[in-house]
Amino acid sequence: MRLIVNGEAGDWLVTNLDELVVAYLAQTGADPDAAVATAWNRLFVAKRARAALLLSAGDEVEILIPMQGG
Repeated sequence: MRLIVNGEAGDWLVTNLDELVVAYLAQTGADPDAAVATAWNRLFVAKRARAALLLSAGDEVEILIPMQGG
């Protein structure tokens, strides 16, 4: 399905937000156990709610991963 993730449109083989986070972390090479914050169509989504949030084509998702350094 076509989604906008962190401002970039792309096709993702996922059905819910939790699956998208897992796929995104794998694609970017990030630690799969990393703590992330998520927003769906500009609304914060708690980790416990991600699996229940079904995505639709055109949804906008932000996946934020904290980084160290300066």
